[in-house]
Amino acid sequence: MSVGASENTLVQEALELFDKHFGRSPRWVVAAPGRVNLIGEHTDYNAGFVLPMAIERRVVIAADRPIDPALDGQACVVSSAEEVPALLAVDGDIRPGDVHWSSYLQGVVAGCLAKGLKPGPFEAVVHSDVPLGGGLSSSAALEVATATLIEAITGQTLDLVTKALLCQKAEHEYARMPCGIMDQFISVMGQADHLMLLDCRSEQARMVTFDNPALTVLITNSNVKHELTGSEYPLRRAACEETARLLNIDALRDASTEMLEGAKDELSDEFYRRARHVIGEIERTVEAARAIEQGDWTRVGELMYASHNSLRDDYEVSCPELDSLVEIAGSIGREGGVIGSRMTGGGFGGCTVTLVETDKVDAVRETLCTRYREKTGIEPTSFASRPAQGACIIR
Repeated sequence: MSVGASENTLVQEALELFDKHFGRSPRWVVAAPGRVNLIGEHTDYNAGFVLPMAIERRVVIAADRPIDPALDGQACVVSSAEEVPALLAVDGDIRPGDVHWSSYLQGVVAGCLAKGLKPGPFEAVVHSDVPLGGGLSSSAALEVATATLIEAITGQTLDLVTKALLCQKAEHEYARMPCGIMDQFISVMGQADHLMLLDCRSEQARMVTFDNPALTVLITNSNVKHELTGSEYPLRRAACEETARLLNIDALRDASTEMLEGAKDELSDEFYRRARHVIGEIERTVEAARAIEQGDWTRVGELMYASHNSLRDDYEVSCPELDSLVEIAGSIGREGGVIGSRMTGGGFGGCTVTLVETDKVDAVRETLCTRYREKTGIEPTSFASRPAQGACIIR
């Protein structure tokens, strides 16, 4: 499998790490990408649509059979981001334990064993350039890379949907994070120069061509993550589910704006606004995919800004720092190369995603970061990406 320049550097660093820790070259090398969601936020658990893309930032795992026979029934995994190696069980009765960075890998190993893929003992290094904690799905990339490694070791291949769901289950049961299906699906199935329109109800994915070299996605990390009192995600999810019940439908996916307006007097203001975001966001996501296919970039930009405004005002999951990044991008405008911008991810910090004319990416990044730093006193980090390929076996 051929790799790009940045991935090749990451792979070379992983090879060097493996040699440093284990004194030889690895037999297997795999990679899986993180992701950014262009539009479609907080729609997944409402059975709606999302429009993510795999990014050119990846988790690479290099591995080999152990030399030490004492490693029977176990795998030794070293992460470049952690000081202490982790031991994984690779056979027997595996059950979830205390949550640890290796829990993501252990859950995938358990899931693969249940599907008949038995990797046996191995030694591995994990190396990644997916930013941690920025909402770019570093955990899903780690899970999918682990499943891909086990495919390489065993010579067996999982169905793509089965593989994505296995990784999601690992995160639910072993990392105790009730994520949706988007992150694992795009890390498994991503294609270069394509976005994925994913129906979170049917689990059907349709690839949307995004091959215009004149356009690039700029991802900017606010480098803030607000700690909130209460549990904001469950509260919003519960509001959506209760509103669906009051509307006598299975999920807000089944609601229309007209239906919501007709029931407005029966809902609290909070429930009404939460539902208004979800219903509008599902419509915006489907329309954005259509506009991209038609090359109507002005409309794509309008939909991105509308998405952010809805997340800020109706769903209330933005924060001043994310709002600042979007406002600065908007002030640069089309004349400066910015087509649209919005917060991406769960909210309360993390990243924005901005659609930019490729020949103006460097200037936009410089202006965006400088003005944000001047306004907030926080140093952001930013990188550009084209839609990247999903998980692959490199060696």
